[in-house]
Amino acid sequence: MSNVAKVVMSLQWIPVQIALLSGIGCGNIFLHSDITHRVLSLAERELQDSGVALITPSTVTGRDEDKQALALAFYSVISEQRPDVKVVSLAHTLSAINRADLVEEYERMFVEEATETGIFRHDILGKITQVTGARFLAQLKLAGFRQESVLRWSLLGVRLVQTKRATMRLYLQIWDSRDGSIAWEGSVEVMQSIDTSSEHEVTLRTIARQAALELVQGLPGGDDAAPEPPSAAFDELDGEPSR
Repeated sequence: MSNVAKVVMSLQWIPVQIALLSGIGCGNIFLHSDITHRVLSLAERELQDSGVALITPSTVTGRDEDKQALALAFYSVISEQRPDVKVVSLAHTLSAINRADLVEEYERMFVEEATETGIFRHDILGKITQVTGARFLAQLKLAGFRQESVLRWSLLGVRLVQTKRATMRLYLQIWDSRDGSIAWEGSVEVMQSIDTSSEHEVTLRTIARQAALELVQGLPGGDDAAPEPPSAAFDELDGEPSR
């Protein structure tokens, strides 16, 4: 078959391709999550009564630059979902630590102690509580984050629809500064995908917000109803949804 004939046959399939694409539902979000959590000592109203402050997250190797974005996404979600709880953002926590000249002790707690043992020292937790005003301290741990793109439809060598997918594994511990114990812990794995013709990815912020939403729903004193998926298909770090 000549090249001209192949092109003609391909063009004949264009209406069929368009019809198929219109039925895919471009922009539809597909979401799967698996969450586990357990209450160790955190009572029903203790978060509301005593508040919680975010401390520096930990991440897998090579994703250190994501710590701030991860903490910001979690702070945004818990502030929206639990307005009854006083939440101190990571930025405010770090500022308070710096003003109180606790930087060296804070760094030592993370670098020399928690890295090896997974334990945050009771005395330093108490000092952080003193400068933030929150009894409980929350640490996020990013255990895994992956983005991928799979071609779904193409025409004459042009990519028309791709499945953009992201997976995140996130762990949260809430420490009680009064006795240095872990009061609550939870982990979640979230996979979010969308069929789209745009070049946007499922961003870290988008998937982090969804993972945070799942975790926040499990905290004592909150609404046990299933969390709603985000309304925007892609929520970029600058706040602009995809078109």
